[in-house]
Amino acid sequence: MSRSLPASRTAVMVCQGRAAADGLIAPRRFADPTAMSLLRPDEREAVEWVRDGLIPRAWQQRIDYETVRANAEVIVPRTVAIDDAVRARVNPQLVILGAGLDGRAWRMPELAGVTVFEVDQPASQEDKRERAAGLSGSPPRFVPVDFGHDRLAEALAAAGHRADRATTWIWEGVVPYLTTAEVAATVTELAACSAPDSRLVVNFQTPATATKLGRVLARLLMASTGRSSVWAKEPWRSTWTPAAMAALLARHGYTVTRDESLLDTARALATPIRHSRSLAHGRVTTADRS
Repeated sequence: MSRSLPASRTAVMVCQGRAAADGLIAPRRFADPTAMSLLRPDEREAVEWVRDGLIPRAWQQRIDYETVRANAEVIVPRTVAIDDAVRARVNPQLVILGAGLDGRAWRMPELAGVTVFEVDQPASQEDKRERAAGLSGSPPRFVPVDFGHDRLAEALAAAGHRADRATTWIWEGVVPYLTTAEVAATVTELAACSAPDSRLVVNFQTPATATKLGRVLARLLMASTGRSSVWAKEPWRSTWTPAAMAALLARHGYTVTRDESLLDTARALATPIRHSRSLAHGRVTTADRS
């Protein structure tokens, strides 16, 4: 087996966004009391600045502040859209692909009777276990997978997943970091593990030149602080139109039942919209297998 990748820094940024928004943005629809607990003390500092509305004067700290605030703006509508899709069809099994620092197994009461599996690369999962040690409630079943060598179906089966029972799959914040071929291969694998009535909730990015330029700018701004950008080692590798994603899912027996842009969700939630282009190109698609 090849040497494992290091723990994901993107996962920390996403968790910071959830922690910054908890109880402050769309409080009647969004809450994540696990997020702050999953962060280390130095990672909480920028979160507290955003929560308190304290804009730092120092350049490096200002970049951290703006990054967390922007993440919170995107994460809230994305999380709400996915959570709503999960609640609308509570299946006996839930698999979170590329789980990162996801807190759903602990924070969603609807999952009390559901067997939750978290799939991620080994280093990220080891990091997650350490961070989650203090959380109360039933933890998920951790499924470490080296995607370059391990078969998803085999790893899940070894952890107790049953392919003959309906499964809800959450694929959040992962697709852009995979090539087109890797996305297609993953859909093939999870379809083979999906009994009738299974549901796939997938988050992806649509093609946009402005988004690419924005990520380049973000890398330059981070470089100006003397640090490397998280996107230097975790670049985007694929984008999808809604039609292309629907066609891929249809080839594997899934029918799209809902497709929404994060911008539309944010408007419905009346959440802050400072980065409308970024929100407009993020989507959440729900597809069911009959």
